[in-house]
Amino acid sequence: MSETKVHSIVAGFDRVMGKIRGFLRETVAELKRCTWPSRPELLESTVLVVVVIAILACFVAGVDEVTRYVIRFVTTGKY
Repeated sequence: MSETKVHSIVAGFDRVMGKIRGFLRETVAELKRCTWPSRPELLESTVLVVVVIAILACFVAGVDEVTRYVIRFVTTGKY
């Protein structure tokens, strides 16, 4: 390999690493500006999400059962 080709590869690598370092620096700065929830707020949000998911799961299961009964009745005439 010629010296200029090696120098070009190293320069390209340095550019890429510089961009990665800049991205990480900006990410850390942005995360420091974020407002993070307190532990009680986080727990409250987590419980709310779990309850809503459970309600939606029950709703979907109910719709699934009703649909199954309707399709069975229409196709076979049995409940």
